[in-house]
Amino acid sequence: MMRHRRQFSSFVLRAALLVAGLGIGMSTPSFAQTPTKLKWAHVYETSEPFHKWSVWAAEEIKKRSNGKYQIDVYPASQLGKENDINQGLVLGTVDIIISGSSFAAKSFPRIGVTYYPYTFRDPAHLVAYTKSDIYKELTKGYEEKTGNHIVSTTYYGTRQSTSNKPFSHCTEMKGLKMRVPDVPAYLAMPRACGVNTSPIAFAEVYLALQNGTVEAQENPLGTIEAKKFYEVQKYIVLTGHIVDHLNTIVAGALWKKLPDADKQMFNDVMQQAAVKATEDVAAREKELVDVFKKKGITVTPVSVPEYREAVLKNVSFESQGYRKADWEKIQAVQ
Repeated sequence: MMRHRRQFSSFVLRAALLVAGLGIGMSTPSFAQTPTKLKWAHVYETSEPFHKWSVWAAEEIKKRSNGKYQIDVYPASQLGKENDINQGLVLGTVDIIISGSSFAAKSFPRIGVTYYPYTFRDPAHLVAYTKSDIYKELTKGYEEKTGNHIVSTTYYGTRQSTSNKPFSHCTEMKGLKMRVPDVPAYLAMPRACGVNTSPIAFAEVYLALQNGTVEAQENPLGTIEAKKFYEVQKYIVLTGHIVDHLNTIVAGALWKKLPDADKQMFNDVMQQAAVKATEDVAAREKELVDVFKKKGITVTPVSVPEYREAVLKNVSFESQGYRKADWEKIQAVQ
């Protein structure tokens, strides 16, 4: 009888110690924190730097937060076109996006001045702008208007023109059938030169060029390569009309919830990703002129001052919803 009592007492003691987390001869279960799952969407191909460094940033945030955040990156318009994912920030269907300032300008027109043709001298000028007071002013204005937070800005590439007809002057573009996104800033240079513009969906541009629906289009050299537009175009004209860029934007609902330490971590990681993607894009652009020439494409430079003067003469800042004072501040950035 005493032996049974001792066995019972021993069992009770072991159970009590186990409950206290001090199990004897047994392992105690551990309960990991359930990660916060986030969706990061963009419209670019998996082969492009914007996707590569977004995936890196998602993994880096997971690592630095010890698994607190699990971010899944959805490329190539998997969660919708650019307009859709911008709306998704408000609707709560996405948490983070990469998108151009031209779309941000639909909510806060002033920020679109960065897409006014020939605003930036080169990629280095764009990078300097992202560290300036006018950048802080414009991104703050966007945040106050939408609640969404611009974390970083990445160089997308300098927009050039491709065509099946040669030209090297603004006046020679008159009447050219050109695919241009239906965004005021993108339309400014072509319309200043008398181009007949058409807003064909991005996914349909290759076919439209191939079947002659349009004769020309405009995009950075990296996009011309990625989308293989050079296969259906004979000429690349280095109009260099917009030093294009993308913003990484966090939905306001998410940004407000983040503790200050996590906000800083998101900032640090996403800004580092922007720097790396910018370096990749700029490096590849330097190589591409020779790459296209070797493919038999005629690559022609233009007189930038001639084009710039045509835009300034024919497209006012006010007609685009921009402020000339903002543009002048950007011009002054060194």
